[in-house]
Amino acid sequence: MVKLRLRRMGAKKRPSYRIVAADSRSPRDGAFIESVGFYDPITDPATINVNLDRARHWINVGAQPTDTVRSILKRAGVYAEAAE
Repeated sequence: MVKLRLRRMGAKKRPSYRIVAADSRSPRDGAFIESVGFYDPITDPATINVNLDRARHWINVGAQPTDTVRSILKRAGVYAEAAE
């Protein structure tokens, strides 16, 4: 099963994350299928950069976002168009 989840990047004590589509069996920072966005929680406000078309594509083909990624995608507006 494919999941949309965070992949930790950045320096020690200065994390940033990529939002990736990955097989659920692969490790957190292991192989992934496609990178669909970027999340930096350290900046104020947090930086969110998501390719909306690709994120919607992965959700439509059955990829399950983790709880954290789901909240990030809601803030980015991925679910806004689907609700209307």
